[in-house]
Parts: sequence; C-alpha cells; structure tokens
Amino acid sequence: MQFSRKIPIAIERYLLDFAIFAILAALYLPIGVYWVDGWLKKSISLEHEYFSHGLIGFPFAAYLVWSQRDRWRKLPDQSSPLGAGLLVLGFLFYLSGLHNLLNLSLPIVLVGLCLWFKGLPGLKLQAFPLLLVFLATPTSMPYLIAPYTLPLQSFIATVAGFILTQLGMDVRVEEISLFVGDRIVEVAPHCAGLKMLFTTLYVSLMLLYWRDNLSSRKRTFVFLALAVTTSVTANIIRNTLLTFFHGTGREFWFEWLHEGQGGDLYSACMLGLLIPIMIGVERLLPDRPAFASPAENTTDE
Repeated sequence: MQFSRKIPIAIERYLLDFAIFAILAALYLPIGVYWVDGWLKKSISLEHEYFSHGLIGFPFAAYLVWSQRDRWRKLPDQSSPLGAGLLVLGFLFYLSGLHNLLNLSLPIVLVGLCLWFKGLPGLKLQAFPLLLVFLATPTSMPYLIAPYTLPLQSFIATVAGFILTQLGMDVRVEEISLFVGDRIVEVAPHCAGLKMLFTTLYVSLMLLYWRDNLSSRKRTFVFLALAVTTSVTANIIRNTLLTFFHGTGREFWFEWLHEGQGGDLYSACMLGLLIPIMIGVERLLPDRPAFASPAENTTDE
C-alpha cells in the first residue's frame, strides 16, 4: 500500500518536468538536428558554421544542468514576472519565422523558465550553462563584424608572405591577397581565423569554468590572452601552408587543409594546446595560501 501511494506522488512531482521537456523537445529538437547536421557536414550557411562549437557546448551545458539538479530542487519555488514576460517574448520570436529571432528564442525561453520557477536564485544557478547555450546559438553576428576584420586579414597575409619570402619563395602581398606566380590566395574573413577565434574563446571559457579559475581575474586574463595569441599564431601558420601548397601546385594538400579533414585535425590540435596552456598558467599563478588562524599556529604544550 505504501509503495502504491508513492507512485502517484512521483508521477505528480515529475509530470510538469516531463511536460516542459516534451514541449521544448517538440519545438527545438528539429532546429537542433538541423544545426548539428549542418555543422558536421558543413552544409549549413557560412555564418552558422562559426557556431559549430555548440557541438561541445550544448552537451557540456546539459551535463552541468544535470549535475546541479539536486541544488535546483532545493531552491524555493518563486515566480518572477520577468520570467513570464521572457517566455512570451521567446514564443513570439519562435513564431516570427525570422531565423535570428527563431534561434534566439531558445536561450530566451530557457532564461524565462529559470525565472518563472526559481526566480533570480535559479537564474544564478544556471547562469553558466545558459551562457554556453547563448554563445552557441547561431546568429548573424559574424556577418556583422566581418567588415571589421580587415586589419587582422592584412596582418595575417603580411606575416605569411614574410615567412614564405624567407623560405625563398617569390611572394607578393597586396592587402589581403598573396600572389605566388600566377596563383593567388586570399585571406578572406573566414580564412582569417575568426571562426577558430570564436571556438578558442568558447573552449577557453569552458576550461576556466571546469578548472574553477573564473574567480581569478589574473588567471582568466592571462589565459585568454595566451589563447588568443595561440589562435592567431596557428592561423598564420595555416595560411602560410595554404599559400605554399597552392602556390606550388599541391592542390590535394591545399584542399585537405583548407576544407577537408586536415583543417578539422589542425583545429583540434590547436584547441588541445589550450589544456597545457591552462596548466602552465595555474603553475605560473598559483593560488595564494590561506592565512592560518592564530589558534592553528599554536601547539599543545
């Protein structure tokens, strides 16, 4: 009898959770499948490819939410009117049919749910997973900032041309283009490492959180500075290799590194360097030892 009473209680307790999950899945699962398929097959628009870090960001965010489920349940139930407003706004964005608004409706609805059920404490608890979801949600932001990457493109082209010249190649650099004989390699915004820079900063943020270093401004600043430097340096080397392969007629290697598996492997290796860099920063800037209390400094006579 006691066991039979627990079943309806459990059903009542989790029924609302299951209902919300089912609604979110019905609304956003097709969109998520479209994103993932496009990121994996590179069949999605170029601007949306900039957010392919969502392949690791979304699962990590889901893991964090799941690991914090007990803390979530212990929070007192309190509804915020702002949560209801965000839910309405999110569904209006979803129904708008505009790609940017449709995509942004996902983080807006998730924030609204946190505020509606647990208020500000719930939002603070889930702040980092929500940030990961927002930063991995495709928008037109890369398209908007692409015109401002010209100095970076020019810098990469100049350095790559200098390196190849030192290796004995006849290279001419004009703004963002490298000429090797009658062949040309253009350092376009996509080739300037903007996508890799986005991914690098995203993964760096995950590492800082995972290693509990976000509370240290010095560690965070130094690590992000080194991560950006590593990303830009790696992209200079990549563009140098691309110019060399294309300029010398090695089209197979050019295509392999440019849009083939070589590019993915190169990016993965570059991201893997962030782990030893993080460990190095932690050793360079160790935690300050806590001061012992006077009581701890005394010994029993």
